[in-house]
Amino acid sequence: MPVLGSSPSPHHELALRDYGHSHGSHAHDHFQVLIGLDGVLEIEVEGRGAGIGAGEAQVVAPGDRHDFSARKHGSLCLVLDTTQPAWARCAERASPDSPQLHALARYLAQCMRQPQASALALQHGPALLLEAWSPAPASADSRRRRIDWPLLADWARARWHEPLSVADLADVACLSPSQFAQRCRDEQGVSAMHWLRSLRLAHARELRLGGMSVAETARRTGYRSPSALTAALRR
Repeated sequence: MPVLGSSPSPHHELALRDYGHSHGSHAHDHFQVLIGLDGVLEIEVEGRGAGIGAGEAQVVAPGDRHDFSARKHGSLCLVLDTTQPAWARCAERASPDSPQLHALARYLAQCMRQPQASALALQHGPALLLEAWSPAPASADSRRRRIDWPLLADWARARWHEPLSVADLADVACLSPSQFAQRCRDEQGVSAMHWLRSLRLAHARELRLGGMSVAETARRTGYRSPSALTAALRR
């Protein structure tokens, strides 16, 4: 398996992999996205076990050691190896139950088998997979104030040196803390503080993938020490 180096410009490799009766254990310095197409691939990432069956997916973050083995009938997966930092956010949450993601994976697999279509799959597949992974916002009453999550994320990223709270986020969104907390659970699928912690960790991953030192990354993202950042990244 090729190993991709960190670079300011993301690199991607998309492939169909038949794991057969393979067993393996390794880590790499890029994100790996596995989407099951057929069979079951047993995988354990940093001690957390899971099975990737047809229509299921897993993101392995850079540096995470993972053991894998296929059951007796083997496993076919669509595999994306990428240095795109945005996958850090996907690595922090479970695979979405997304028919669009699964349908896209099967379509890309078909394209990979056709020489005339494989180049287009390689060119556009990584971005389409990243977009399909992100859960669609829950339908909301048009009378409710819309939360611009990307804008709110940018606001938070500029203030990691401050002790941000749910009340601070709610104030920026022009909502009460309780309203904001409920909207975060409804639209992002996690608590407001979990969303904030994941955002900070994702920013730290982006900086590390860009080559920044652990100490400087910890300083810029508000971790109390380089060791605290290292522990958070390993968790």
